[in-house]
Amino acid sequence: QVQLVEFGGGLVQAGGSLRLSCAASGSIRRINNMGWYRQAPGNRRELVTSITSGGSTDYADSVKGRFTISRDNANNTVFLQMNNMKPEDTAVYYCNAEIVAYSSGYYRRSDYWGQGTQVTVSS
Repeated sequence: QVQLVEFGGGLVQAGGSLRLSCAASGSIRRINNMGWYRQAPGNRRELVTSITSGGSTDYADSVKGRFTISRDNANNTVFLQMNNMKPEDTAVYYCNAEIVAYSSGYYRRSDYWGQGTQVTVSS
């Protein structure tokens, strides 16, 4: 059974920083793309940033220059460093990963989600 567990949410003042982490565990053979999504009240879930297994990254325009995604392949972990945060960054943040894992006698590729962590930026 594969699980993604997130850490690091909380309350921060505008201009401050937070660091999120997300660790994958289970019968993992390989992790492909990893990413962070967020969902604010009344809004749809949106992609914030993603990173390939080789380290190539992509960012939403709203966070470019402020957020940095990284990953530790040896420990199946992805990080999100958020700097110069703004009130509009307030949302529940979810990590996502495409994982090849062993299940019921064979390997299969599936999308997995973390449980979500609340990030609140006060003005």
